[in-house]
Amino acid sequence: LFEGDHSKVEELDRLVTAKAGFKRSYMVTGQTYSRKVDVEVLSVLASLGGSVHKICTDIRLLANLKEIEEPFEKDQIGSSVMPYKRNPMRSERCCSLARHLMTLVLDPLQTASVQWFERTLDDSANRRVCLAEAFLSADIILSTLQNISEGLVIYPKVIDRRIRQELPFMTTENIIMAMVKAGGNRQDCYEKIRVLSQQAAAVVKQERGDNDFIARVRADPY
Repeated sequence: LFEGDHSKVEELDRLVTAKAGFKRSYMVTGQTYSRKVDVEVLSVLASLGGSVHKICTDIRLLANLKEIEEPFEKDQIGSSVMPYKRNPMRSERCCSLARHLMTLVLDPLQTASVQWFERTLDDSANRRVCLAEAFLSADIILSTLQNISEGLVIYPKVIDRRIRQELPFMTTENIIMAMVKAGGNRQDCYEKIRVLSQQAAAVVKQERGDNDFIARVRADPY
């Protein structure tokens, strides 16, 4: 090509690359770019799927605790049997599609591993499916997550109650350290706080009462 004038070949490569809308080209290829590129691209999308799945799983768990809710339309049906329910169906949809997105990276990974020398044609049909599905799945997942985020409902009073139930237990280590600093035996101090905290937890869980751990500590003669 160009009678061996390498500079013209490089210039042609630069022009064709720019015409195609790219800033740079691959230095070494066969008939096509390495199918490892597909692995890299879908790995990014699979990682995105993992992040979205984690976010939406947390939303579903917090919705179960009634601390937050997804946006709920006026005439939306939460359950065909239980009309009071407001299932986090958008987060459930995101988790479902995210799992599918995470598995799609296996297709280009296996394709890249079985290419003969420069290339074989058994990559084509697989790529037409997995690449399109990956980007379509990522698109609908992000669109749905945006809808959830923009309309997410928070219930501060429910959160405040849960914090009040759990926060006293966060002081146990500081209390034990203060007892030891005052001359107490650490093992004895630990056992005393363990018993008192378990008693307070039983009130919360079995009687649906308030966490009275601090009051128990103050009242204990030890």
